[in-house]
Amino acid sequence: MAPQEQPMVEMEEDSFGAAMEPAPAPMARSESLAMADDTSTGYYQETEDREQYQEIEQNPIIRVSESPVSTFSIDVDTGAYSNVRRFLNNGQLPRKDAVRVEELINYFSYDYPLPENREVPFRVNVEIAPTPWNPDTLLLMIGIKGYEIERAERPPSNLVFLLDVSGSMNDPDKLPLLKSAFSLLSGQLTENDRVSIVVYAGAAGVILEPTPGNEEAQITAALNRLSAGGSTAGGEGIELAYAMARQAYIEGGINRILLATDGDFNVGTTNFEALLDMVERERESGVSLTTLGFGQGNYNEQLMEQLADAGNGNYAYIDTLSEANKVLVTEMSSTLFTIAKDVKIQIEFNPAVVAEYRQIGYENRQLLEEDFANDAVDAGDIGAGHTVTALYEIALVGGGGERLEPRRYDDNQPAELESDFSNELAFLKLRYKLPESDTSTLMETPLTTDMIQSEVSSASLNYRWAAAVAAFAELLRDGRYTGDWTYDQVLELARTARGDDPFGYRGEFLNLVNLAKSLSPGGSSGNDGI
Repeated sequence: MAPQEQPMVEMEEDSFGAAMEPAPAPMARSESLAMADDTSTGYYQETEDREQYQEIEQNPIIRVSESPVSTFSIDVDTGAYSNVRRFLNNGQLPRKDAVRVEELINYFSYDYPLPENREVPFRVNVEIAPTPWNPDTLLLMIGIKGYEIERAERPPSNLVFLLDVSGSMNDPDKLPLLKSAFSLLSGQLTENDRVSIVVYAGAAGVILEPTPGNEEAQITAALNRLSAGGSTAGGEGIELAYAMARQAYIEGGINRILLATDGDFNVGTTNFEALLDMVERERESGVSLTTLGFGQGNYNEQLMEQLADAGNGNYAYIDTLSEANKVLVTEMSSTLFTIAKDVKIQIEFNPAVVAEYRQIGYENRQLLEEDFANDAVDAGDIGAGHTVTALYEIALVGGGGERLEPRRYDDNQPAELESDFSNELAFLKLRYKLPESDTSTLMETPLTTDMIQSEVSSASLNYRWAAAVAAFAELLRDGRYTGDWTYDQVLELARTARGDDPFGYRGEFLNLVNLAKSLSPGGSSGNDGI
């Protein structure tokens, strides 16, 4: 049966301009990626799971005497958390590679101390206490929080909404949710902001030229006219979006593309590396790229996360309108306004004191030791009010927590503790650049043995909550490093650290742990409450 041609956008024929190529007809039924019509709703229903995730091999245990230095880029993405939530709410345990531990931890805000003034974008907070799931090791927490700004202080924004309106977006949790999400953001903009809208299906076009942000009715009307159909020329859309961003560029302002899609690019530039190369080149223009993922079944999570990394942006997954409100309204300044870029962390462990370490998460953010001081090497950015947390599980020399087999000729002996650094566990260094600078600033501090707290219960709410979320993520991956710990113990620890929860995010987490418990082999279907 010949396919019916569907319009990409319900508006005047010349609304894309004379250069706009007509969108190709949708794929024939035999090539439709196993999608079947749902005549009761008018939407397509995915019948084949084609979701794509980057393969993640968890960080191993490292012998300090062999490799004492760990270097990584920060990560403010949160998409993995809401994607895991989507799996659990659908009655499924998530794929292991969908669980990036650091994104689950960093989904939550932490009450870290703020810098004394804005000349320094953040302060470094360190806490060390026994590991909840292994009392023979220690858990080292490194936390930073960017300074906060009032909404009235936000610089003018030049935003390009880059929206996927291809046929694969024709599901209730895709284009309809996308339109509602961007309508929420539109309501937060002012006359000092500018909004452009670029859409793509079989080809790309501009449906809204740069428009003052207070023209909410005009912006919303353009969004409401969108409908889905055709194939997906995502690469062409990205190129056009950068061109629009350059056209309306605001010197000293926020210049950012917000790409909303399921990531299912299938026309034009579709090669993964070619797309990343394009975005890496374009970021030199001073325009950042934020990616917002939608939908399921054909979701390309790997592309969404990696494009945001390459584009000096952040990645979120929008599974509900509440999540859209969190990312685009409640945390608008964090999402849009960068206060420090190329933020790198390096920690050198003292082999006379620390025998082993394992970084929890950040597997695809690892850097070479020499990358730390190389300002040409890109790293993650942090927005106003953002918090970033990193965890290391460490085993002390002679402390009984070592898990690697000892070596006959290991020169790391307790007798060597007598030195000028005998009270140092490690030395922590952090580099960042201010948004308008190409030269990094160095922060550094020793981590000493007198910082170690004797009990988990004496640690802060920040520490206990981050540890509970990390344990939950590790259990979802397979629990390789968490010993005999269970979801019940995650719940017990998290309940002690819930603290102030104005938006209910932490209460929701407790419900997700209960869901995971009920879906796991041997799990109870009962809810243990929150």
